[in-house]
Amino acid sequence: MDERLVTGDRPEIRPDIPRFEALVLPHLDSAFNLARWLTRDDQEAEEIVQEAFVRALRFFAGYRGGDVRAWLLTIVRNTCYDRMRRDRPGELTTEFDEEVHGVDPEMPGPEAALLIAEDARVVSQALEEIPLEFREVLVLREIEGLSYKEIAGITGLPIGTVMSRLARARRRMQQRLVGRQWLAGRKKMED
Repeated sequence: MDERLVTGDRPEIRPDIPRFEALVLPHLDSAFNLARWLTRDDQEAEEIVQEAFVRALRFFAGYRGGDVRAWLLTIVRNTCYDRMRRDRPGELTTEFDEEVHGVDPEMPGPEAALLIAEDARVVSQALEEIPLEFREVLVLREIEGLSYKEIAGITGLPIGTVMSRLARARRRMQQRLVGRQWLAGRKKMED
């Protein structure tokens, strides 16, 4: 790797590349996964991950331990948001709509949630359709398996907000899947 990409005009900064590779590179798939779900574009996700890894290497000397995966995903998330603010600012805002965010007492229960996992294509499509702020926490929790505390650290949100967004994201996923009658069709097949 050309160290000038990392150190710029400051050759006195020498990142510990072997340590960086040992600690950070194992999380490349998680970094791509988060970037892919936030951007909904494979090529853009690859570019963002590349930029995030350069940033991570540049600031690796300042890494003081802890969960390196959460540290890296924070950088990936911030890189995504920086690019989206620059290129797609409209995607970062969502208006509150009581009909969309409200609770529907007729929504299916936990059994239906188990059926959702069976059809990855339908779930992926539904996940891509929900707003970024909800998609982000859902991916970090359900796909990356992070705790509420880790998600709060990555996103800079209070834990209560993380929990609220997760609940809303799950409701939106349910609405989209039920809206496609996917769950209803599966339920009829099992009866």
